[in-house]
This record gives sequence, C-alpha cells and structure tokens, in this order.
Amino acid sequence: MRPGGTPAMTEEEFRLLRELIRAHCGIWFRDDTRELVQRRLAPRLQLHGLAAFADYHRYLRFDPRGPAELEEATDLLTTNETYFHREPAQLRAFQQEIMPALAGPGPGPGPAARLRVLSAGCATGEEAYTIAILLEASGLFTGWDLDVVGLDISRRCLERARAGAYGEHAFRSPEADRMRCWFHLREGKWVIAPAVRQLVRFVRGNLLDGRGLAAVGTVDVVFCRNVMIYFDLEARRRALRQLHRLLRPGGWLLLGHSESLLNVTADFELVHLTDDLVYRRPAGAAWKVP
Repeated sequence: MRPGGTPAMTEEEFRLLRELIRAHCGIWFRDDTRELVQRRLAPRLQLHGLAAFADYHRYLRFDPRGPAELEEATDLLTTNETYFHREPAQLRAFQQEIMPALAGPGPGPGPAARLRVLSAGCATGEEAYTIAILLEASGLFTGWDLDVVGLDISRRCLERARAGAYGEHAFRSPEADRMRCWFHLREGKWVIAPAVRQLVRFVRGNLLDGRGLAAVGTVDVVFCRNVMIYFDLEARRRALRQLHRLLRPGGWLLLGHSESLLNVTADFELVHLTDDLVYRRPAGAAWKVP
C-alpha cells in the first residue's frame, strides 16, 4: 500500500491491464509507464470500492458495467497534446499541393462536389478546426459540400472540441496567430467562428473498430499525426487497414514527421511533395464503400 491508501500496482497487474487496453484501442504502455498507469487509475479503484488493481482488472473483464468503465479508463490514460497549425511544413504541402489537386482544374464541378477530411486522434479539436480554416480561406471550394470530421476516443476531449473555445496556449505556433480572425474573444477564451464551426463535426471512435468508423464515411484525406506512435506494430497495421478502407482511391494519408510506413504496410504509396513526404492510397484499386 502506498502513502495515502493507494494500492501499489504489481508487475502482473500492470501486464494484465495494459494488455486489456491494447486489445481495446491499440495503445501500448511501455514497462516504464507503470507508475503513470497506477496514478491515473487509482481514483477508479476508490470510486468502485476495490482493494487492488487485480480486482479492477476483474471488474473490467467480467462486471456488466465493465465495458463502460473500460471507456473511462481509456479516457484517463490517453495523452492529448495539440495546438493550432501544428507541423506547418506539412500544412503548407496540404495547402499548396494537395488542396489544388483535390479542387481540380477550373472552377470545379459545382455545388454537388464533396470533400471530406478526417482528423484522426483530433483530441480537443485544434487540428480539425485548422483544416477547416485552411479549406475555407483557400477559396478553392466555394459551393462544395465540405465535411471535416474530428475523431477521438476521449469523451472528455470531444466535449472541449465541440465547445470550440481555447486559451492562448492553443495558439503557441507562430503561424497560428494569423488564424485569430476566425475566432472572437469571449470571457478570456478564443471562440471559433460559426462559418468554421459548421464545417466540422466530431465523432467518438476507435481506429481499431470498423463499426465505430462507419459514422465517418469515405474520406479524401486523413490526418493521423502522432497517433500511432502509441501503438504496437500489430495495432498500427490494424489501424492502417481501417484507414485504407475509409480512403477513396487516390486519397491522401498524412502522418506525423516521425512516422513511417516502412516495414508496416505496403497498402499506400509514398508521394514526394515540395515541403513534405506523404502517403496516398493507390488510385487503381477497385473501390467499394466499407
């Protein structure tokens, strides 16, 4: 027992809990994160009157309320760090090369045209709103049906994303300062403008669960940046299979700068753009809606 009455998590309890979390959502906790997992889950033991983490594991596995509690545990264990206009070189590539390619030559095909972009692991929404602002400000998609979908497993983060109100820390990227014209200041918070808010919807989902992803629909672009760095190899492959099914042929996949698909999957082709390396689903494959 630790000071304050918190039970210590044994090595075996840690192994059982991290395997359960990995099977649920793909997140893998390294051996050196036992203290973090213990600290974040300890209040749940107290809430349910459980004496040890082994009891909590049994609760998650076998109690009828276990699935709901597993969602709560996952929410507590996820790390959500984001801000507006993150990874600006990649966003320049999106603006200057990918967006014009998506819009096509000339005035575009008219009001029936649709563009859907997925921000996977959107956390508190800054990335999804950044994408929507870039699309709206470009003038390339006037009259189009624009749909930016923010996807995350955390209810807590999605509540903040839907509120669309941010402090100064969310604008810490130098490039983000130019985006303030799309916000208004209210009670010390920067609140997203209705013109941008209406382009964005937020969906709770798990990259390993194809059923949950059905609410997203087929997409033209996926931003999945620094999400799968928390996955083991098999979970990354499972997630990429789901994203491959969501993407239309020729659709774009944008990962974090530290991420590569080398030795992970051959389902995507590498595309060399001026400012970045990105991936794309090959256009020649037969397509059916998942």
